[in-house]
Amino acid sequence: MNGSLTKEQTLNLRKQFIGPSCTLFFKSDPVKIVSAKGQYMYDEEGHEYLDCINNVAHVGHCHPQVVAAGVEQMGQLNTNSRFLHDNIVLLAQKLVSHLPNQLCMVYFTNSGSEANDLALRLSRHHTKGTEIIALDRAYHGHVVSLIDLSTYKLDRMIDGVHTKPDFVHIAECPDTYRGKYNTASNPNDDLATLYANNVEDILDNIAKKDKQVCCFIAESMQSCGGQVIYPPGYLTKVFQSVRAAGGVCILDEVQVGFGRVGTHMWSFSTQNVVPDILTLGKPMGNGHPLSAVITTKEIAASFEGCGVEYFNTYGGNPVSCAIGLAVLDIIEKDKLLENAVKIGKLMETKLNELKEKYTLIGDVRGLGMFWGLDLVKSRATRAPATDEAAYIVSRLKEEYILFSRDGPDENVLKFKAPMCFNKDNVEHLILKLDKILAELTSNKEH
Repeated sequence: MNGSLTKEQTLNLRKQFIGPSCTLFFKSDPVKIVSAKGQYMYDEEGHEYLDCINNVAHVGHCHPQVVAAGVEQMGQLNTNSRFLHDNIVLLAQKLVSHLPNQLCMVYFTNSGSEANDLALRLSRHHTKGTEIIALDRAYHGHVVSLIDLSTYKLDRMIDGVHTKPDFVHIAECPDTYRGKYNTASNPNDDLATLYANNVEDILDNIAKKDKQVCCFIAESMQSCGGQVIYPPGYLTKVFQSVRAAGGVCILDEVQVGFGRVGTHMWSFSTQNVVPDILTLGKPMGNGHPLSAVITTKEIAASFEGCGVEYFNTYGGNPVSCAIGLAVLDIIEKDKLLENAVKIGKLMETKLNELKEKYTLIGDVRGLGMFWGLDLVKSRATRAPATDEAAYIVSRLKEEYILFSRDGPDENVLKFKAPMCFNKDNVEHLILKLDKILAELTSNKEH
């Protein structure tokens, strides 16, 4: 790097040359990060921030084994996947070893968006169907095919140019706290069945129009939609209905895979299902662009049968695959799933203690290293406390803790830290959250 810029210079150049729709965290006073290590990030003045939001730096920022793997391979060879190379097959083999037997054919891509777009292509060629069912609040990527079915983005567009196509059908988000069917409005009902019946109704309507369902696509747990954990049995019921109608089931683990839930390598295992197509991304390369689509032999054969080869210039290149292998090795060697279970239990206890203390917290939900605090103005009405969530995120930044908020009302505090997050980090985070929640309570009283 030739010299360095002041924060003001960087901001000015960004305003001059970077598209204005590319936004920053903490818009009023962005953080200029110049280095990172483990679960910590450092600004240009040397301040250390505890990172609670980077599920991309899965095994920790700048992990020396990941860095070494990339540097070594980059110094030796980087080329496309039309040449034979060990890394691509070794990474595919390693990934498949962590998956149910039927998920055994791998396609490498460079981003979650690429992976999900390819998953749609695979499903179309296999089923010959056109109709796609996605969940409300979903976010699957930034390319046109995925914005079509990501209401998290689509619903926020105000110019009327990009609207949902007729072949996309949006099912209710199975949010048991804030969804159409919830623990307040339906206290004695089987919420999984109610939400699954909604998908069944969509399938019936598709059939009545003489259309063929192509796929059902969902995140195994919704992240951008508000850290949503589906009711037990929901995906089982949905998968049965979709497959009976001739469709395939795609699960997007771009944000929630690779052991984030702790108890399993893949979040879909918590629902006791196996998708027909699985997409992976973000944490897979620990910050390096790397993603994948994994499917069955039957679906892969249908894709081959379309008559057009699949080639991705950078997908499966030797450097990316070397890094992917290093990430998987670290997950095992550093026992990061076990750490996620341990930290998850501590987070659950501590966050629920805060909930008992502060009525601003309406719901605590999560697993392992994936948690959400749903903030409410009133527990009776569950009205979203959007301003309060913004205040907490801003104040945490002042305490050198990086946090974010999301969901349709931006009132859900999101925790999705690097997997090396430890007990001392949890205690520090809870101490600061307690302090800030007390401030809010005091301000409200006065």
